[in-house]
Amino acid sequence: MPISPLPPQLVNQIAAGEVVERPASVVKELLENSLDAGAANIQVDVEQGGVRRIRIRDDGSGIPKDELALALSRHATSKIASLEDLERVASLGFRGEALPSIASVSRLTLTSATPDAGSGWTIRGDGGDRFEAPMPAAHPEGTTVEVRDLFFNVPARRKFLRTERTEFGHLEEVVRRIALSRFRVGLALSHNRKPMLQLSPAMNEAAQLDRVAKVCGQTFAEQVVRVDHEAAGLRLHGFLGLPTYSRSQADLQYFYVNGRMVRDRLISHAVRQAYQDVLFHGRHPAFVLYLELDPALVDVNAHPAKHEVRFRESRLVHDFLFRSLHKVLADLRPGEGVAPARMEMPQSTVAGEAGAGAARSWSHVQSGLNLRVAEVMEAYGNLHPQTELQESPADDAVAPPLGYALAQLHGVYVLAQNAAGLVLVDMHAAHERITYERLKQGYWGEGLKSQPLLVPAHINVSRREADLVETHGEAFARFGFELLRSGPERLQIRAVPSLLSRADSEALVRDVLSDLVTHGESRRVEAAVNELLATLACHGSVRANRQLTIPEMNALLRDMEATERSGQCNHGRPTWVQLSMDQLDRLFLRGQ
Repeated sequence: MPISPLPPQLVNQIAAGEVVERPASVVKELLENSLDAGAANIQVDVEQGGVRRIRIRDDGSGIPKDELALALSRHATSKIASLEDLERVASLGFRGEALPSIASVSRLTLTSATPDAGSGWTIRGDGGDRFEAPMPAAHPEGTTVEVRDLFFNVPARRKFLRTERTEFGHLEEVVRRIALSRFRVGLALSHNRKPMLQLSPAMNEAAQLDRVAKVCGQTFAEQVVRVDHEAAGLRLHGFLGLPTYSRSQADLQYFYVNGRMVRDRLISHAVRQAYQDVLFHGRHPAFVLYLELDPALVDVNAHPAKHEVRFRESRLVHDFLFRSLHKVLADLRPGEGVAPARMEMPQSTVAGEAGAGAARSWSHVQSGLNLRVAEVMEAYGNLHPQTELQESPADDAVAPPLGYALAQLHGVYVLAQNAAGLVLVDMHAAHERITYERLKQGYWGEGLKSQPLLVPAHINVSRREADLVETHGEAFARFGFELLRSGPERLQIRAVPSLLSRADSEALVRDVLSDLVTHGESRRVEAAVNELLATLACHGSVRANRQLTIPEMNALLRDMEATERSGQCNHGRPTWVQLSMDQLDRLFLRGQ
């Protein structure tokens, strides 16, 4: 077959294969156009999961009559005009492919009115590469795009669509993501003429948290800490889920770069490392975070659907994200404005639900972990042999965050009273975290000591990895390694960290090199050392069922308030919960 140019219609349908995967893809592209047009309110109406009909109306700047046909032609856009514009693009869309691609696989109607126009104008297409001439239409300032019968002329693509419920689920998730990206924009969604989401513009912090609650759930909104950190021309802000509000899947993770929702491996790796020391194994953090930086420092043109980005200084971004989030999580301790692990309390209790029935009404947010605290601890007073603390004062208003101890329950829990109500502390879990943090401070404060190998180990690596050993020699030395390049693609391991002398040094070196290649840095050694220290802390937290004195219990509470990450033990379990007076009153039907 001779080489020949493709027909315009086929070119558009090929492009549609990259941009338009399902109805959710159409909604994403059209919503981004509305945001780029400066819309303050957007209405999304869909039928049959978006397959039959999608209509998006906004109050943005609109499209002039003589540009309507141009808007439906390939690579026509008002957002960039030069390579310099592309390198600093701040708009969500810029390729000029979305509208023509959507129009090539649907029956599309575009209606718009600009502020200075006497009336609106509409243009229609029927899946071909030609459109009717614009016709007058009554329309307020802004734009309406209606997409009917998606993939009607591409039956093979239509067969890959799922059920109406599944397609709407994907579409609704796109709307939710967009809603979190622009708090100042009002957004409404209806399905089969039934309202599904109604979000007013959120102009202050309280309204923004309310929107987060409506999109991510009220429980998430109650279990977040605000983040706002700026350094080196980067700013990270948003809502970070507490470690105790972890998920079995990575289904509540929203990350935006300059207002664009992205899924990026470098970002995921930095966030995962920040949570590494506080999450239970196999659990995933929840967050809504925003990264702002100079548009010239990020390439948003790295993926056809613009889901991925490429940072020009990836190591700087990774380090900034990790350090910012790591500090926030380290500062999560009683008294730092963070909520404790949450207890779900019953809405009401009836007389017939006494005894075992009443016990069923208590449900911890992490009940899905099926964790049972079977450990009991020995006298905590050994850590404070000379501590003498005052008894609980009469005025709770001056009490410290965890209050003052009242009693010990079954050698496992400390019961304390603070200004809010009752505090329950898992003594072993709290002692374990305190011990672990002290071990880390002592070990890392002195630095990693090396232990020479009697017989140096030799490993084969790539030339690029061997080069990294030479350029990052100081980093390896800081970790306690002594590595020498013995050939173009060969390394010699002469010394390893003393605490990891029994570990697989070859595998550890390879993992560190892999991280350096991918992310520009590695925390493998730190993670391996901390894992051993956590094990020591777990075994070092004594378990004998011995009753503690009130001063010993108060000493534990004060140490928790002063210890980083004291809200979770080394395994990610909560160390304390708070029961407010309102919750206690509801248990006993007071005031009902």
